[in-house]
Amino acid sequence: MIIEEIKQDGEPNIAICLDTIEKDKQALVFCASKRIAESQAEKVTKEYAKKNQPNQEELSNLILNALSTPTKQCKRLAMCVKYGIAFHHSGLNSKQRELIEDGFREGTIKVICSTPTLAAGLDLPAFRAIIKDNKRFGARGMSSIPVLEYEQMSGRAGRPGKEDYGESILIATKEEDVENLTEQYINGEVEDIYSKLAVEPVLRTYILSLVASNFAESDKQIKKFFDKTFYAKQFGDTQKLHAIIDRVTDKLIEWNMLTDEQSKVERKENQKKSPFSDSMFISGDEYVSKQEIGRRLQATNLGIRVSQIYLDPMSANLIIEGLIDLTNKKVEPDEETKAFILNHLFMSTLEMRPLLRTKAKEYDEYLIKEEINSLVVNEQKFYDISTDDFVDTIKSTSCIMDWCNEINEDKLLEKYDIRPGELSAKLQKMEWLYYGAEELARIKGLQPLIKTIKHNKERVVNGVKSELITLLRFKGIGRVRARKLYNNNVRNVTDIKNNSFQSLAQMVGTSVAKNLKEQVGETVDIKNINPIRPTKKHPQTTLGKFT
Repeated sequence: MIIEEIKQDGEPNIAICLDTIEKDKQALVFCASKRIAESQAEKVTKEYAKKNQPNQEELSNLILNALSTPTKQCKRLAMCVKYGIAFHHSGLNSKQRELIEDGFREGTIKVICSTPTLAAGLDLPAFRAIIKDNKRFGARGMSSIPVLEYEQMSGRAGRPGKEDYGESILIATKEEDVENLTEQYINGEVEDIYSKLAVEPVLRTYILSLVASNFAESDKQIKKFFDKTFYAKQFGDTQKLHAIIDRVTDKLIEWNMLTDEQSKVERKENQKKSPFSDSMFISGDEYVSKQEIGRRLQATNLGIRVSQIYLDPMSANLIIEGLIDLTNKKVEPDEETKAFILNHLFMSTLEMRPLLRTKAKEYDEYLIKEEINSLVVNEQKFYDISTDDFVDTIKSTSCIMDWCNEINEDKLLEKYDIRPGELSAKLQKMEWLYYGAEELARIKGLQPLIKTIKHNKERVVNGVKSELITLLRFKGIGRVRARKLYNNNVRNVTDIKNNSFQSLAQMVGTSVAKNLKEQVGETVDIKNINPIRPTKKHPQTTLGKFT
């Protein structure tokens, strides 16, 4: 049955998008990857621009300037947004994603080409939900998307209170696929949801949390708690779950985050309180035997802090061992090597997954790096705790080091295929791990390392070399302005005082220069000073200009 015919010359999804805009409605186009989402948005924009003028200049400029230095991705996105079309994925800066989402809600953006994550996490209903790709490349090659994911995406179609109905469109690339896709997705059953509770990283965190928060005081209370979970109800194999709990609990004790020994004070208090034999403990208002309570557990100061920071206990133990190994090195590494060691230590934790993938042709480039011989998490130790590729940790660490050495985001995208939003997400995790490492170093008495950890945390957060750290302490100064000041021999409080307001304004602009002067205790009256803007470098004149 044909509901509606749409004229098309090229790709059907592009024709459907153009038809949607023509109807003054909105569409979400779901694509298999970030690259495809970007490509589709640009194709729709190109076709739409043939007959229409840009009408969203203001929003386009906001998106272009969301980063201090616009990248190629920013420029491509801004060009699409000029025409009310956008792409959306985790590789975008958070401010850009927010602007696109708000623009779509307000109706200024008509089409968003997105990865499937948009369907699950955001309330952005549209008249049409267009599922362009029903297959996706994963760890095992190309595979069909789940029915549940299809329903999540198609569920975006229709805007309650604004439309009488919505349209969900699944694109079939061939006529013979129509029947199969209809049976598989439209008439298909949604897959079962499986609990992941028995995965050890999840259990480690929750078992430690239960004991650290005094919710559970013994292994039997922990098991009783987990027996009531979805996992236990779904699989019924509590014996297997109990075995995993015992193994995880033993590890937490080995890592000095839990103890299973009652202190002498506790034993004396229990003997005083209980009129019964030593084989009884008081639990709430009832008397419970030791056998029923099981092995008594208590969180150590380390365990409590790890739980508060919300680190995976195994990651916390890896960091502690790494910091101790770094402290005990016979020959102290230089500053850059030490930074590489710390960044690689954090990159080896589960929290930093997924890692950047290393291409076959890149392996030798990363395996011959000098810093590999100094790592506290070498290849053998890494494979004891992870199934990922060790070389991927080297590549990912190299990316962070390039960022710390002030390589711009465009070059990082070109070299590592990492987009600004993805880089930002990794940097936020690194900042969190640096904070955690500082707390762990303090608890373990590794005071000499705390200064190094803080220093490198500043480098990672701001993306600067060590020489700029002092300038970053001034309000309004980021990596770009700090580099301009430093290159003009303005490197500390004294230099800011000794330079005239006009001189500083030539470097960073009037308002920032005034702010800097005020921060060092000087007052600047700019009423009678002509506006001064930072000098711009002009491209070098070529010989051809003089012919």
